Amino acid sequence: MALGGNAILKAGQKGTVSEQFDNTKESIKGILELIKQGYQLAITHGNGPQVGNFLLQQQTGLSLGVAPLSLSLLNAATEGTMGYMIAQCLENELNEIGLSNRVAAIITQVLIEQNDQSFKNPTKPVGPFYSEEEAQKMRREYGWNMVQDAGRGYRQIVPSPIPKGIVQAEIIKELVEKDVLVIACGGGGVPVYYDEQGCLRGADAVIDKDFASALLAKEIEAELLIILTGVEKVAINFGKPNQKYLDQLTLEEVKY
Repeated sequence: MALGGNAILKAGQKGTVSEQFDNTKESIKGILELIKQGYQLAITHGNGPQVGNFLLQQQTGLSLGVAPLSLSLLNAATEGTMGYMIAQCLENELNEIGLSNRVAAIITQVLIEQNDQSFKNPTKPVGPFYSEEEAQKMRREYGWNMVQDAGRGYRQIVPSPIPKGIVQAEIIKELVEKDVLVIACGGGGVPVYYDEQGCLRGADAVIDKDFASALLAKEIEAELLIILTGVEKVAINFGKPNQKYLDQLTLEEVKY
């Protein structure tokens, strides 16, 4: 089951700890219903708003002489902070309804190709929404790539390589099969690649959460993939006058 990062930090909120915990508690209600029915779950989540805020904090810290962290480390940081929130909320709710499922949050590394085309053409929106005037200021002052996101405002965009493998997939599968509720691939996981010496190295990018979730589902042989979003339904031409909601799709229609 994939939770969107916007489900934990909603548009218009400041992103305080109490806000994010309240949102997390609300977001896991559907998960609890599935747990009651006996489903074995791996839970993923987005991190677009959260990693974007971390990037903004990095820019502020530069003026104070604080050394910036790489985007790969910020991805790992959001996996830790958001995994902690989801795990704690789940454990508290499980205790309240008398279930004894164990919960584990895993910092997940996701393999990409070092020369993925996204590094030349960033496409992944992260962080808060800005007005056009604010976006122009971010371009001037920080050199950020800014684009309009679905008619909701402007956001920074970063590289978003296609995931090729989940480093911890075997561990995650073993835990899920033992009825452990696993939180993994947070924010799409930390993008990594193998260098010439065969060592894993982090890459400065953000992997799309849904791509990583689909790959994880495949690698752990999940029967279902459920994506919880901040919108009513999947739609084509989202945010445009000709937007159309989609209730059902065949594989052929999706490919078309």
